[in-house]
Amino acid sequence: MTGIPLLVAFVIAIILMILLISKFKVHAFLSLMLVSLLLALVAGVDLVQIPTIIGQGFSGTFTSIGIVIILGALVGTLLEKTGAALKMADVVVKWVGKKRPELAMLIMGWIVSIPVFCDSGFVILNPIRKALVKRTGRSAVASAVALSMGLYISHCFIPPTPGPIAAANTLFEGLAQPVNLLLIMAIGVLCSILPLIASYIFALVIGKKVKSRGEQTADDGAVVQTYEELVASYGKLPGALMSFAPIVVPIVLMGLNSALNMAKVSIPFFTFLGTPIMALAVGVILGVILMASGGKMKDFYALTDETLRVTGPILFVTAAGGVLGKVIASTDMVNFISTNSGALSTLGYLFPFLLAAILKTAQGSSTVSITTTAGILAPLMATIGLTSPLQVALTVVAIGSGAMTVSHANDSYFWVVTNFGDLEVKDGYRTQTLGTLVVGIAGILNVLLVSLLA
Repeated sequence: MTGIPLLVAFVIAIILMILLISKFKVHAFLSLMLVSLLLALVAGVDLVQIPTIIGQGFSGTFTSIGIVIILGALVGTLLEKTGAALKMADVVVKWVGKKRPELAMLIMGWIVSIPVFCDSGFVILNPIRKALVKRTGRSAVASAVALSMGLYISHCFIPPTPGPIAAANTLFEGLAQPVNLLLIMAIGVLCSILPLIASYIFALVIGKKVKSRGEQTADDGAVVQTYEELVASYGKLPGALMSFAPIVVPIVLMGLNSALNMAKVSIPFFTFLGTPIMALAVGVILGVILMASGGKMKDFYALTDETLRVTGPILFVTAAGGVLGKVIASTDMVNFISTNSGALSTLGYLFPFLLAAILKTAQGSSTVSITTTAGILAPLMATIGLTSPLQVALTVVAIGSGAMTVSHANDSYFWVVTNFGDLEVKDGYRTQTLGTLVVGIAGILNVLLVSLLA
């Protein structure tokens, strides 16, 4: 199957999945696997290859973020059990005030995701977010959305994340020009302004309409500790420096590795420590030291066991989302979109935005969407009239805007945010999916505005 029938089959598959999860209460893992299998059969994927494709999609997700999720969750649990997360929340509240935790998470996420993948960033920063919610009494959903969008914007706009770097290299090389990463970074920062504003407003609005599972439980009359009671239960909180270390040190290690890669400098020691798995392992070690200094090592085994029990379902659902993405990538959808992209080529910066958005929605990965769109665009840049270094930089950000639009069930980040944000799947669509639509549109509007003023 190819062409319009394939696109229709894809839309029907997504609708079916949503109905299975929200209306018929089928577990997300089973729903994703069933829909992936049915789509592969309907799309005409070779029957012999379907089991292999499903296995590759499942294992590929584990390879990319499985251990990262486990180690990140373990860091978070260590920070929660030692009281370090509460200490960090106190520090952040002193910086931004008790009334603006959403703004704090938005900016924190935007900064952290410049060197760190958004999936890893959300897992790493989630303990601070949860503690801030306890500390301020503000909406848990608003803070989760603000953190998610802040991470996503810089992930898609600003090197040294792989997508923007790959797009810049492809487009500049296609025009036989030297790559200007500094310009790409500057334009990425400038074009983050409207998306950040839109993210903040959307987070505040949606936070009033959607509640996390924890907030719904509290509304049902469950006994919930006050912040003061929670602090008292820990006795004395650890110091600020040791509290931040399990989060800050991994971010610094990953950021240093990214900077060295961007400068094309190879230092094996920093490459080793700067990979997300090893950087988070360092974070776990620092968390264990924090636990030992508080005299709580007797609880470490139970804490680890509890963390693995909690992260198991998250990993399986996220991997099932990877299966759906792999099945779609195995169909003729991307080739069909690429072949028929000429009709959009007269739209200027809207062309890369729409093309990236179509690819993102279809196959799930922002990085794949960015790199594929850049590959399609490279031979067309002169035809479209986007040839100056500034125009190329704006094109990279336009692609990034499209690559955010939209995050849904075939995107691992959707499941990370939904699960760690303690959201029902239907609420994940109301928050993460709708939020990425809002932010993506704000991104392309920012690009068009800069192009008019430049």
